[in-house]
Amino acid sequence: MTLDEEIVACRKCPRLVEWRERVALDKRRAFMDEEYWGKPVPNFGDPEAKRLIVGLAPAAHGANRTGRIFTGDRSGDWLYRALFRAGLANQAESVHAGDGLVLKGVLITAVVHCAPPDNKPKPDEISACCAYLTRLLEDRSFKVILCLGGLAWRQVHRLLNRSMPRFGHGAEAPGEPRVLASYHPSQQNTFTGRLTEQMLDEVVSRFARH
Repeated sequence: MTLDEEIVACRKCPRLVEWRERVALDKRRAFMDEEYWGKPVPNFGDPEAKRLIVGLAPAAHGANRTGRIFTGDRSGDWLYRALFRAGLANQAESVHAGDGLVLKGVLITAVVHCAPPDNKPKPDEISACCAYLTRLLEDRSFKVILCLGGLAWRQVHRLLNRSMPRFGHGAEAPGEPRVLASYHPSQQNTFTGRLTEQMLDEVVSRFARH
């Protein structure tokens, strides 16, 4: 069984299993005619990638609906537009798993692979799911990692067993792999102007150059 197959089959966290499956049944009105994924969301991107992006967790009506990470919600809209502008994606939109999106030299994963209530996984859920991120980091030789948000920044440094610089947008930790930080492209950050597309483009461009 591959790592992605193990992720999709995971039922380690009862609260997350119950929530993701309930959301898949109690659909948002705009998506009533769609069949929700309702399972852990696997990694997505280039299987030979040397660049890794680490997000927080799937959105309840985004990746938990479409089955592809950062797909079907506004956070993904921001991220994939930035990747396209940096030459790391073949298109700027990520609407559903069969839309033809291809990433170039990039793999995307998450700290937690199930949609959590209120977008807030609990510490024991983070610990359980980070076993998959640990394996990914052990099995692959990434040259650069982009952490979207403080939680991803902390977990990546912990799993790499490194001292952790202070998190902030544009922060960069040297070493192999090099680790970059961006504010997460959540609506909480993009709607308030805490993160602009220009700010995200600057970090993604640095990520692309490595």
